[in-house]
Amino acid sequence: MGLKKEEKYIYKYEACWSDGNNPLLCLNTGDWRTSRPVINNEICNGCGICMTFCPPQCISIKDDYFLINLGFCKGCGICAKECPKKAITMTQEGDYADDCKI
Repeated sequence: MGLKKEEKYIYKYEACWSDGNNPLLCLNTGDWRTSRPVINNEICNGCGICMTFCPPQCISIKDDYFLINLGFCKGCGICAKECPKKAITMTQEGDYADDCKI
């Protein structure tokens, strides 16, 4: 009892069983967050472990610095937990209330 070709993927996005031909970051899910990761670039050694372990893959590199796309970051804290240098801290989202666009 196999799946028909058009039923190959259970979910269209953001899962290990999703269609690899579709972009992973397609749903703006950053509003779910209660805390956000903040990278201290003076401590970061650029190992990339945070980027590797980020479930929605919202960490990228630009000009030798890691950037977190907060539009997709869910605030799970896995990047902070896995960082061997402890260069990432989880900060309460309320600390950034002044950044809100109304």
